[in-house]
Amino acid sequence: MPGFIELPALIISSLATTTLAANALYLGTYALAYAGLAFGAQALSSLFVKKPDVPKGEDGSYNLKQSVPSLVFILGRVKKGGDYIFLEEANGVAYHCIVQAGHRINRFVRHYLHDEEVTVISGAVVSPSHFVNDGDTYIAINERIGLPAESAYPSLVGSFPTIWSSNHRGDGLASIMMYCITADSKDFLTIYPNQMPQHSAEIEGALLYDPRKPAHNADNPNSWEFSRNLALMRLWHLCHPVGGKLSYSDMYLPDWINAANVCDQTVINRSGGAEPRYHGGLWFRAENNPIEVGRILDQAGELVVFQRPDGLIGVHAGEYVEPDIRLTADDILHVSHDTNQRRGSTVLAVRGRWTNPANRYNTADAAIYGDPYIGDDSERTRTVENQAVQYHNHMARLEKITFIRANAPRVTVTAHYSGDRKNIPYRRFVRAHYPPRLSEVVIEITSTPKISLKSMTIEFSGIVVPPDLYGFNAATEEGAPGANVIPLPPAGVPLPQNFSVTILNEVVSGGSTAAYALASWTHVSNALIYEFEWEKTSGSEPAQSTNSTAGQDQVRSNYLSDGAQYRFRLKTWSNGVSSSWTPYQLLTATADPTPPGVVTGAGATGGAGQAGYSWTAPNSANYVAVRLYINTVNSFSGSTFIDTEYGPPNMADGRVVTGLSAGVKYGFIVAINASGVAAAAVATGPFTVT
Repeated sequence: MPGFIELPALIISSLATTTLAANALYLGTYALAYAGLAFGAQALSSLFVKKPDVPKGEDGSYNLKQSVPSLVFILGRVKKGGDYIFLEEANGVAYHCIVQAGHRINRFVRHYLHDEEVTVISGAVVSPSHFVNDGDTYIAINERIGLPAESAYPSLVGSFPTIWSSNHRGDGLASIMMYCITADSKDFLTIYPNQMPQHSAEIEGALLYDPRKPAHNADNPNSWEFSRNLALMRLWHLCHPVGGKLSYSDMYLPDWINAANVCDQTVINRSGGAEPRYHGGLWFRAENNPIEVGRILDQAGELVVFQRPDGLIGVHAGEYVEPDIRLTADDILHVSHDTNQRRGSTVLAVRGRWTNPANRYNTADAAIYGDPYIGDDSERTRTVENQAVQYHNHMARLEKITFIRANAPRVTVTAHYSGDRKNIPYRRFVRAHYPPRLSEVVIEITSTPKISLKSMTIEFSGIVVPPDLYGFNAATEEGAPGANVIPLPPAGVPLPQNFSVTILNEVVSGGSTAAYALASWTHVSNALIYEFEWEKTSGSEPAQSTNSTAGQDQVRSNYLSDGAQYRFRLKTWSNGVSSSWTPYQLLTATADPTPPGVVTGAGATGGAGQAGYSWTAPNSANYVAVRLYINTVNSFSGSTFIDTEYGPPNMADGRVVTGLSAGVKYGFIVAINASGVAAAAVATGPFTVT
């Protein structure tokens, strides 16, 4: 056996400086050192195989269409698309079946179509309003959260019985089934302004085992609960086949309980609001490097995972712990000290990039910690990018910690390997007193300690950090993040402005007049055209419409039926997309708006239950009839219409009206033209009905 053995892999930390070191730390335990060179060589050779990077938040904006995609795992709350497993059409309806996660999730929080949030009621998409036309919904979304025994989507079974049966349940797969009904070509771009909808969803991911809760059984995932606690996510990852492949019995749970409690602690942000200290979320695929996933979680939660002397996996929480090991000159054999104050390498500022839920879970830039320019034009910055961080205050705290560590003095200490110094590999912080260079300083260990059994020494490297390493005053240190780009809902084609309808007349062949409607509106753009629709209120005829030409601000209808009531409305068109209709306007078509002259010689005589009306028709060419009225008082207002009597102009005429009640009555005679336009009423005087 060689005289010097480097014990590997006791710490899995975001502090690891290289990918090779991080991989070795992740895979290694005492077993890696002693289990044989064959396993070690195989493990090390696999480190050089490049695996896909862990996706960022915006990488899931769209759905993936490929033959066999790698399974997706979701921790915390994220927004993402999914993987198509079915896309077919039947009877003008497109059916999309999309898998969001390869495991049970907690719930779908909300759905998006082309990044436009939609409202789903009983499966039907009821808003935004362009997905609903004339009261008909065109899109439906059904969900499955990925239970161990799921149920098939009835729509797929009913529409595709030869290729999709009730056995196609999707057990353990969180999915949605969306169907889209084909719209009429005239309304297609109004209903589907972005063509076929692209689905994504905000999702609460995997249920996590929480050792703090007695109801949770490590062997029964159905007893677990959803959480955004980063320590619990890391615990899940270490014990899952896509992560560390360990079991919960391999974990030292008191450490993980403390780490979960630290992650749940409340901090105050710059606005005075309360936030959890280390909460977040991310999603990844089974093909992603588990070491990279673990690094992201460790960095976000300030976690350091290590193997304890008893072989269990413990964790240092993201908090400062007063060291219980103090090294003095009697313990230390050698110290290498680097003040790390070189002008050309000092980090002046730290930039942060995080996942912003308020920005549709896209990557956002945090406020810069420090000043990247001090005294000259050189910019010396470092960037912290972590897709699991979902709070600006959280990223600001990581920026400050990174700033402190980047400029902290570096030390390498060689000490006697005896007494409590044997516990150095299992500590995150140690205290050293080695004047004059090190006077009661706290050292954060950043590398794997090396133990020499030949010389009985231990060597480790670290940085000198202040005891308030995790102290943070949000009011003065957090800074203001950049404003989010707020996506505006599509405005669509504008509604017509100041729409009005006027009934006009014109002379047609033969000298008669005809009525038509003239619609007008306020000019907005020469690129818009307008559709003008009219329809009888009686419903005896189908609606008719006509379009304006570009740049025109009025359009007329065809000839209307004289005396009929119509309803009119208008909408705007642009590039095949229309606005909504304006509210109806009700008008009566009048071909002849000029009333005839009044009748002359009006009179009435009473009789037994009847009255005889008499008059001379006016000498007006447009006279066609009179309307007869009766009242119990000498006032036309409130009189009762009896009947219409047609006749030629300028001739004496009369009519006997029967069925009247006894009493003194008053009659009124009104001349009208063919359009029903009335002249002034003429009174007959009183008469008595017996």
